[in-house]
Amino acid sequence: MSPSLEIAVRIGGAALVFAAMALWEWLAPRRALTFGRRPRWPGNLGILAVDIVAVRLLVPTAAVGVALIASERGWGLLNLFGLPAWGAILIGVIALDLVIYIQHVAFHYVPVLWRLHRMHHADLDIDVTTGVRFHPLEILLSLAIKMAAVLALGVPAVAVLIFEVLLNATSVFNHSNVALPAWLEPMVRWIVVTPQMHQVHHSIERVETNSNFGFNMPWWDRLFGTYRARPAAGEQYVVIGLPIFRDIAESTIVHLLTQPFRDDGNRQL
Repeated sequence: MSPSLEIAVRIGGAALVFAAMALWEWLAPRRALTFGRRPRWPGNLGILAVDIVAVRLLVPTAAVGVALIASERGWGLLNLFGLPAWGAILIGVIALDLVIYIQHVAFHYVPVLWRLHRMHHADLDIDVTTGVRFHPLEILLSLAIKMAAVLALGVPAVAVLIFEVLLNATSVFNHSNVALPAWLEPMVRWIVVTPQMHQVHHSIERVETNSNFGFNMPWWDRLFGTYRARPAAGEQYVVIGLPIFRDIAESTIVHLLTQPFRDDGNRQL
């Protein structure tokens, strides 16, 4: 798998899903935004640009490159069992999703990791751009964790690429300000994390922020007891964000980049 093909698939898929969800939430938003797009989108999209540059400059091979090395040298558990290609791909995708779930929980409960991750939660509204708003240091650390998991498990390169495309797509989807039909949403959330399900995770209430950690698959939250069906205040009235960084000026890219190093660093929320 050539690096150019990997980049084309990842960026093309992410851009397509982002555009589709942005159009959907513009035409049929689930709830009225408190602060709107204009003061938030430049910072959120600016952070995305910084993340892309940081990853490509500092870790050009990324997880797919590590998977190719592991495959060539027979490293990792899946390479020891002689599984058929489809089985290794399926198990690899599911295993990586579990790793990301565990990582997400850790980023909430380990104080130094929370300082990085809270920038994502400090968005005062939740929409399609919240799904790409992650501090570059968090992105790089997450990538390192993912690469270690790929090496240890021997996840095939195709599975890594599939997982990356799914992760990017579902992050944009479940952060979007859209609503699935009331009759359909309860069924869909058994298959993939829905916007209504993930909105609970962005509530200002700590017990709700520390729930619904899944990005792709919704099963881990149910299995490990972190699932919460809906916010206590109701979907239309839940307050988004954290008790800290409530000033809309915090939405500029300079403020976003420096949030992990400023006040309240020892507080969970």
